[in-house]
Order: sequence, then structure tokens, then C-alpha cells
Amino acid sequence: MAAHTFIDAAPETGPAVTPLKTSGKAQSIAAAGQWTLIWQRFKRNKVAVVAGWIIIALYLIGIFAEFLAPGLPDTARPQFTNAPPQSIAFFVTDENGQTRFQPHVKGYTQSVDPASLRRTFVVDDTQVVPIGFFVEGPAYRLWGLIPSTLHLVGPLDPTDTMYLLGTDRLGRDLLSRLIHATRISMSIGLVGVVISLCLGVTLGSLSGFYGGWVDLVIQRIIEVISSMPTIPLWLGLAAAIPITWSPLQVYFVITLIVSLFGWTGLAREVRGRFYALRGEDFVTAARLDGSGERRLIFRHILPSLTSHILAVVTLALPTMIVAETALSFLGIGLKAPVVSWGVLLQDAQNVRTIAGAPWLLIWPAGAVVLAVLSFNFLGDGMRDAADPYEG
Repeated sequence: MAAHTFIDAAPETGPAVTPLKTSGKAQSIAAAGQWTLIWQRFKRNKVAVVAGWIIIALYLIGIFAEFLAPGLPDTARPQFTNAPPQSIAFFVTDENGQTRFQPHVKGYTQSVDPASLRRTFVVDDTQVVPIGFFVEGPAYRLWGLIPSTLHLVGPLDPTDTMYLLGTDRLGRDLLSRLIHATRISMSIGLVGVVISLCLGVTLGSLSGFYGGWVDLVIQRIIEVISSMPTIPLWLGLAAAIPITWSPLQVYFVITLIVSLFGWTGLAREVRGRFYALRGEDFVTAARLDGSGERRLIFRHILPSLTSHILAVVTLALPTMIVAETALSFLGIGLKAPVVSWGVLLQDAQNVRTIAGAPWLLIWPAGAVVLAVLSFNFLGDGMRDAADPYEG
């Protein structure tokens, strides 16, 4: 029998494999959570970031309205009816011809046209009204609680006048009224969206999770509400508000009216997401693990929709602001003494105002446009950042 010789062959050695080197930034992104990834994508959208800062500034203006406003919104001076805006100058020349730094505005001189008997205002260079920061002014209560007389900017002498944005038909400072209106208009949109958010998320979750007759009833309700003409229905509901109600009661009723029709779109979107996610593996695993229906909805499915809901809510805010502005502009929403952007526009809707005092229309309309565009850009940026298929 032939002998077999076994030769130990050396194992073949291939080229050395070097592990891929990843930077610390790539590793941190790979290990980042959902909200970190959303924030990283959102920061790349510079327009959305700027819009976000504008929104924050508007809400800060509303929060500290009493301190930021040079005066009180209802203080009227008939001798300055429809006075034009004053411009700020920073240097003044004294009697000796020396120029020094002193922020100030120029006073007014009134003149009457002998033909039309119309009173006009002319800037008087001889009247210098010094202004400064953190000055004493009319007394107020911050948030209705803290008494104070300190204002961010205003004339050094409280008896002087400073109208940087002009005055209205009653001689009231438009800048002070616009700042106080920011609080009402921005907060009514926020409160309305919170109410719509609760209704839309709750009913949309129930509709998409249970299906069947629950889904049928909720969807028919949504269709009935969506088929109603919005503006005429708003007009009818707002006109039903008794004129004897206080401004605070009217404020909350207008908020309810605005939010009554704002939840249907969100409810449909949440329903569609629930339909898509209720059969996923993580939901089945949670169900087999003994999770109840409430836990499945609020602890497993709904958190996965948080970023999308947040983007939808941001896009819904300008709709609420425009709705309140439209109702107040038509004279059936908020009314004096409450001050909102719509109330200011309602005061400036006659032809004489547009021709003789256009600033009464420009500034409130500009505030509405700025807020709506900022919310839209912010919402678009958040929606793109929350999209898992985006970049």
C-alpha cells in the first residue's frame, strides 16, 4: 500500500485589510438621536433659522409689551391727530456751534391750509426732543402684576412727545399700539393652534388606530366641517357674540371660533400616519409584550409623529393669525379697547386714512406679513428637517 505524504501548506495570505477611519463628526452623527438629526438638518436652512429668530423676537415683544412701548396704547392727544412719523437724529449742535452726541427727534409745527382748512404737520428744527433708553414714562403694570414706570426708550422729559411711527385719528401713539397689538395677535394664534392640536391629534389618533365605525364617524364629521364655507361661518359666529361681553370674553370666544375649523387637516394627516404605522413590527412587538391600547397610541406610535406634528403646527399658526386679523378687520372680531393687528387695520380702512396717513395701514399690515412669512419659512424648514428622506 502506497504511503501518502501529507504536506502542510502554508495558508494563503491576502492583502491586509485596514479598517475604515471615520471622523468624530461622522461617528457623532451616526450615533445621534432623532431630534439631534432634525436640528442638524434644520441649521443648514439659513432662511428658516432667521425666520425662527424673528418669531422669537415677536413673542418677546408681546411678552414685554408694556416695557418696550414708549407710552400707553390708549393715551390720546387730539392736538396730534394723524401726526406723521418722526425720525431719530443722533447729533445735535448747541449755541456755540459744537456738535455732540444726543439722540433726539424733532418737534412738530402745525399749519392750516387756507383753502381746504386741512391741518398738516411740519417738522420744526428748532424743537429738539432728547430721547434715551430706560427712561421714566407713564405708569403701567407689567403682565398686570408688577407696577413700574420704566420704559425701554422714550423722551427724557415725560411731558414731551415722541411718535416714531406716527399717530392715529385720536392722536394715539401707533408704535405703542402696534407693540401691544403684537401680544394679542401672536397669542391668539398660539392658543388657537394648541386647541386645534389637541383636537386634531386626539381624533386623528383614534380614527387611524381603531378604524371601523370610529373612523367612519370621525371622518364624516371632518367632511361636514370642511364643506362649510369658512368666512361666512366665521362671520355668523362672530356676529352672534353679545356686545355686552368684556374684551377678555370676546378674546377667548374669537380664539375658539378660529380654532374650531383648524384641526381637520391635522386630524387627517395623523390618521394616515396611524394607518401606516399600526401594522409595523415595533407596534406588533409592543402589543405582544402586553402594552395596552393607550400605551400603544401615546408611547409608541404618537412619539414617532412628533416632528411631523410640530412642523404642521408651525404652518398652521399663520392661518390663525390671518383669521383673527380678517375678523377684526371686518369689524366682527376683537374690538376696542382691545388692540390687535386686525383692530389697527380696521381703524385704517377709509380712503382718507390711506391718502393722508398711510402709515396707519403700512405698519400693521407689515407686521402681519412679517409674522406670516416667518411662520411659513420656519414651518417649511422644520418640515424638511423632520423628513427622514431629506438629505
